[in-house]
Amino acid sequence: QVRLVESGGGLVQAGGSLRLSCATSGSFFRINDMGWYRQAPGKQRELVATISNIGSTNYADSVKGRFTISRDNNKNMVYLQMNSLKPEDTAVYVCNADVTPLVGGSLVSWGQGTQVTVSS
Repeated sequence: QVRLVESGGGLVQAGGSLRLSCATSGSFFRINDMGWYRQAPGKQRELVATISNIGSTNYADSVKGRFTISRDNNKNMVYLQMNSLKPEDTAVYVCNADVTPLVGGSLVSWGQGTQVTVSS
């Protein structure tokens, strides 16, 4: 079983910064892609950023130039540095991981999410 726990959310004024962290634990062979998604009230979950196990990144157009995703493979952690935050960034941010279990195959796991609120 794989467990993901996010931290670092909170309330910040527009223009401010936050850094989200996501810790992955459990028994698995390898963590492949990791990512951050967000869901605002009344809206569907949307991709924010992803990062492969060799560091290739992908960002939603709405966050390019403001957010940076990174990971520490030794610690099984993924991070999201969010700068120049806007009120429209307000959402629950959820991390996910595509994991190769010990028995092979692929398993996508999700965290519970952390609330980010940006005031105007």
